Amino acid sequence: MKKSRGRTSRKRRRKHLQSFMDGVNSSHKMEYIKLKKWLKDRGFEDSNLRPAQFWDTGRGLMTTKALQAGDLVISLPEKCLLTTGTVLSSCLGEYIMKWKPPVSPLIALCTFLIAEKHAGEKSLWKPYLDVLPKTYTCPVCLEHDVVSLLPQPLRRKAQEQRMTVHELHMSSKAFFSSLQPLFAENTGTIFNYSALEWAWCTINTRTIYMKHSQRECFSLEPDVYALAPYLDLLNHSPNVQVKAAFNEQTRSYEIWTNSQCKKYEEVFICYGPHDNQRLLLEYGFVTMNNPHSSVYVSSDTLLKYFPPLDKQRNAKIAILKDHDFLENLTFGWDGPSWRLLTALKLLSLGADEFTCWRRTLLGDVISARNEQQTLNITAKICHFLMEETQHVLLQISQLKRNKENLKKQLALVEALRLEDLKILQKSAEILCDLNMATT
Repeated sequence: MKKSRGRTSRKRRRKHLQSFMDGVNSSHKMEYIKLKKWLKDRGFEDSNLRPAQFWDTGRGLMTTKALQAGDLVISLPEKCLLTTGTVLSSCLGEYIMKWKPPVSPLIALCTFLIAEKHAGEKSLWKPYLDVLPKTYTCPVCLEHDVVSLLPQPLRRKAQEQRMTVHELHMSSKAFFSSLQPLFAENTGTIFNYSALEWAWCTINTRTIYMKHSQRECFSLEPDVYALAPYLDLLNHSPNVQVKAAFNEQTRSYEIWTNSQCKKYEEVFICYGPHDNQRLLLEYGFVTMNNPHSSVYVSSDTLLKYFPPLDKQRNAKIAILKDHDFLENLTFGWDGPSWRLLTALKLLSLGADEFTCWRRTLLGDVISARNEQQTLNITAKICHFLMEETQHVLLQISQLKRNKENLKKQLALVEALRLEDLKILQKSAEILCDLNMATT
């Protein structure tokens, strides 16, 4: 007979489970010990935040005391921040100042990161570099097979992102070559494409916004980047509110919370009211049950439900284009967006209703027939996108079995698509209720 567990065993099990849910403290790891010492030498004191591993978000920071709205989360001294000022005061400074045409602040920071990473043990920034991710999951880093599984509007942006980084590398080769006197190894080997991709992703996903005065040695692109060691371990949640800014009095970058956080829970900040496609594009992750999430409807999908023989079709498309109604057409948790419905109402106008197109854009009801046709087509688009999403999820499932090396990337796209499916299912329910109410 199986022996029953006693109260002590149950308590221990609950405590173990709670500790797993809260997060496993990682502050004993050598990389974090070295980082904290390095930060302390630069004036950073913190007794409430601990690096930890969380089951749902991965690496993050937990608090050792309960936080209330209005509490200071972290205050990172200016000496700890990595900015273009840091780059100019390094051995790269004189090369940047004399290079024409001037490099961008972004390239200056990328160059510094690559050079410091190459310096290894000799780098003053080694404790920080050691805790930076070795790889990223921004679309620019995703394999072609994975990118092809992204929703069409995001797939296009992913291809644009890859082109941006590729062009950045090509246009910077001459500048990288000018740095040869600083290195024993060939600069072409050090500043290769994969090194720039890593540096670009580091800056794109981890910098805080910090405006710097315009310097003549840089191009006219905004100089608004700052890498913030330790602070950049804070993960994003759409459900919290924070106030973040550089404090001119204390000369520190500060984050204040407007939300509560229990002792030993993960501390979150909010990167902004971004949907999952934006989060994946800019930061390489998605969040579940994101209230800002949307499923985008491409203009190609929109137009295939309208007959090409409609004599006013081209005029309708031109009107939508002129009034910016062919972009940002979405389904959300509360159903089809007003923009999507308005675009569909205009495309559904009969020949005798076409002169009312201005009223349609203002949200007026034109006719019962127009309203009903709009709802029917919206439902068809919703079901088409649901079927497409389910088909892609099946493809992902098969690829996960066959391509072990792509599992992490595929899991990311799978999470995005599963969230999309939930949104579309919710929208289908709303549309069904609307149809029943109008018939």
